[in-house]
Amino acid sequence: MDQSEQHELGFLDPILAEHAAGGRSGLVPVLLRAQSQTGYLTPPMVEAIGRALRVPLSEIHGVIEFYTMLYNQPAGRQVVRVCTSPICDQAGGHAALRAACRHFGTEPGEVTPDGEWMVEESPCLGLCDHAPAALVGETPVGGIDPPSPARWIREPEPIGLGLVGGMARPLSGRCGIIDPADLAGFEAHGGFGGLRRALESLTPAQVIAEIKTAGLSGRGGAAFPTGTKWEMTAGAPGDTRYVVCNADESEPGTFKDRILLEGDPFFVLEGMAIAGYAIGARKGFIYIRGEYPRAQRIVAQAIKVAVENGRLGEGILGMDFAFDIEIRSGAGAYICGEETALFEAIEGKRGFPRLKPPYPTTHGLFGKPTTINNVETLCAAAWIVTFGAEAYRSVGTPDSPGSKLFCLSGDVNRPGVYEVPYGTPLGDLLAMAGGVNGELQAVLLGGAAGAFAGPDHLDLPMSFEGLRAANLPLGSGVVMAINQKRDMRRTLLSLAHFFAHESCGKCYPCQLGTQRQLEVLERVVSGQGRADDLQILQDVGFTMTNASLCGLGMTAGTAVLSAIERWPELLQNGR
Repeated sequence: MDQSEQHELGFLDPILAEHAAGGRSGLVPVLLRAQSQTGYLTPPMVEAIGRALRVPLSEIHGVIEFYTMLYNQPAGRQVVRVCTSPICDQAGGHAALRAACRHFGTEPGEVTPDGEWMVEESPCLGLCDHAPAALVGETPVGGIDPPSPARWIREPEPIGLGLVGGMARPLSGRCGIIDPADLAGFEAHGGFGGLRRALESLTPAQVIAEIKTAGLSGRGGAAFPTGTKWEMTAGAPGDTRYVVCNADESEPGTFKDRILLEGDPFFVLEGMAIAGYAIGARKGFIYIRGEYPRAQRIVAQAIKVAVENGRLGEGILGMDFAFDIEIRSGAGAYICGEETALFEAIEGKRGFPRLKPPYPTTHGLFGKPTTINNVETLCAAAWIVTFGAEAYRSVGTPDSPGSKLFCLSGDVNRPGVYEVPYGTPLGDLLAMAGGVNGELQAVLLGGAAGAFAGPDHLDLPMSFEGLRAANLPLGSGVVMAINQKRDMRRTLLSLAHFFAHESCGKCYPCQLGTQRQLEVLERVVSGQGRADDLQILQDVGFTMTNASLCGLGMTAGTAVLSAIERWPELLQNGR
């Protein structure tokens, strides 16, 4: 490298100095920060990063090509990401994408001649309550007007927090009430009470026992018992343990974690610190998806304030307990919501899921015992330690205690996050959101990986046991209403596009199955369907469900199989 190149790369020096000690685990943060300076990752930059972090160039290029928000070719200095998830699609997302491209005279992914702008299609931005939505640079905008792209691109007005309501709001009650950076306001509303109680009055084992007595299950979709996970991690051999908060909320229809991160970030930090105390960890990572830049900024500020005021770091609350939290940004990969793929991303690798066993509780992040929990789960844990297991179990059902955040979107009059006790009927949830806009055709429960309920399910209790009895998933809490005017085949096509785009390609059943599912649905929607399409979709769905490596492939055909079961005539012969 000659002196002129060294001078041009001088901006990398402080970035590399900050992350060099971490070696490969600093790769993605370095790539993201370097790219933010130049718009894309040039070969000299990649070479310099590889030397500093001691990562082979071939592996760095593998990482860059894996994540959709990293670029090794010139990209616009301003990137406009237009959401085309099922909800945004039915609200005009694809029309907005086409209009934005026409505005600049470009195609999706093409840079304007002046190098300033680039428009991209985004599978989901987590802005489902503001559909159709876009991310203009780092500004989230909602309710965009497809025919008028100049207005929302040139002068984007950021969305607010969003509507938060419901019958019971123990987890979401501070959202929209306090300033997310106001530590005093947070504590005036009970914040850090759980961490103080744990450190002053409870042993780590007693904290875990409280969580187990409360019956808290994971809120990210898998519903694994949280107390059991903490207990297994605490009992695993080894001196180093980690707490990881999974804030890679990428499931179409899911946006509750964004609300908590942006509206009550100290709550998430408190839950992580309590988990760290319970399992014997001194370090935590919060992995926030790259499409949530505002949430990242808000959480980063909350961490800074917490450290400055003795709520994180050394000697927390004046006691002999230390715990640090580091933010890691995603770079555009739905698969990183899978816990082991998330570990790989933090370690500076492509987000491929790992084979299990071993499990994260013994061999997780950096090969150490790790507890990984969803944002909502950690907030619920903090509430339980603050007020006790009995108070938590005072609402909900015996088998599904507590309250739950549900994300209502699609054809409802007031999309938003609604917190209700488990067991609340589906019809009541829809009524809280102002009812269905039009005549109800179906409700997609659980997200893109979910299944369809119909108008005959309005009395269905929204609990684990209630939905299980109806052979429906609760998942992460998605309730996506679809009215009779919508073409259900197009909804299924949109879901198929999502999974075909997001499959990581590590295992063939998912890699090939998602592509095949998409091909068949494209044929059906275009009116070119064949007599054997229904059987092909069933065979592909069965294979993905039973032979895929991780949950993405296992559930990539769930919604299509559910639609076939409910409306067998829908996909027959293209009609």
